[in-house]
Amino acid sequence: EVQLVESGGGLVQPGGSLRLSCVASGFTFDGYGMSWVRQAPGKGLEWVSSIPWTGNDPDYGESMKGRVTISRNNANNTLYLQMNSLKSEDTAVYYCVKVLYKAFDYWGRGTQVTVSS
Repeated sequence: EVQLVESGGGLVQPGGSLRLSCVASGFTFDGYGMSWVRQAPGKGLEWVSSIPWTGNDPDYGESMKGRVTISRNNANNTLYLQMNSLKSEDTAVYYCVKVLYKAFDYWGRGTQVTVSS
């Protein structure tokens, strides 16, 4: 059974940083690309970033580009998202997503990030 368990969310002040983690199990982690997708209150899903199985050449959505870094550790089946210079509009539930042929096929339950003073 595929499982994706996110952690690291919480309340942070504007300008602050957080690092999200996602521990994967139930599949060969180093064989798949992974992504982060978020959903702000009352809004639709927004793609944040993706990283191929190699960890090379990650890609970023425009809304957070330059403020986030995606990375992965294939040895411990973990995906990360380092977020800096956070803004109130970054408040959202952040989901870890497994990628299959450029489609999202498994989702974690998400971790809440709230940016507020």
